Amino acid sequence: MRAATYRVPAAPGDKEDGECAVFYFGPGQGGGVEDNLKRWIGQFENAQGEPKRAKQTINGLNVTTIDLAGAYTGAGGPMAAAKVSKPGYRLLGGIVEAQQGAVFFKFTGPAKTVAAQQGAFQGLLKSVRR
Repeated sequence: MRAATYRVPAAPGDKEDGECAVFYFGPGQGGGVEDNLKRWIGQFENAQGEPKRAKQTINGLNVTTIDLAGAYTGAGGPMAAAKVSKPGYRLLGGIVEAQQGAVFFKFTGPAKTVAAQQGAFQGLLKSVRR
């Protein structure tokens, strides 16, 4: 379930804002880390290079991050509108593994907008506590 959605103002020169969404489904829900990373990767066409993945510990919690770019096609699914390909997009994702269930952070938008706010996204991940 989507717990929060944040609009991220477009960087100068970008025509669209970015979006940072936070999802929490409860203990044992929402799928595994690898399944979610694969789904996010599948939302891009013409990926620009290999997705960058990293694992780290933040405040005692395991966190897996991903950074990928290309033409973003959105979340899709049976209730979603028809896919629209948005070239020049980027996704920063973070999956925080907690005893009460994983928390998923997904920041998408034009590449310049995402790059301009990459530090803020990292700060958001570092703010998560047990």
